[in-house]
Amino acid sequence: MTGPVTLATDPLQAIANGANSVAHRKGSREAKARAQGEDFEAAFLNSMFQHMYAGTDGEGPFGNSKGVGAWRSFLTEQYAKNFVKAGGIGIATQGYQSLLAHQEARVK
Repeated sequence: MTGPVTLATDPLQAIANGANSVAHRKGSREAKARAQGEDFEAAFLNSMFQHMYAGTDGEGPFGNSKGVGAWRSFLTEQYAKNFVKAGGIGIATQGYQSLLAHQEARVK
């Protein structure tokens, strides 16, 4: 009998762990700048998506019940995050590049 059997790791988790380690090897500065760019784009899109419900009182998701504003804000936040994950509109990339340029200028 050989040694104990070990369970194989989830392949998707292994890929994610590899991607995370690559980001850390490249430097957390780039990873943080990318995350900040994506967060900024998500906040911008969330603000834009909230206008979709500006004129709806009893229509649309959640109707016109109490607390509808909070639930709609959660919905638009998720819309924005998913939109950024799918590629967004380019604000994250511009923000990322701008942050790196400012950091490089400060180092020189």
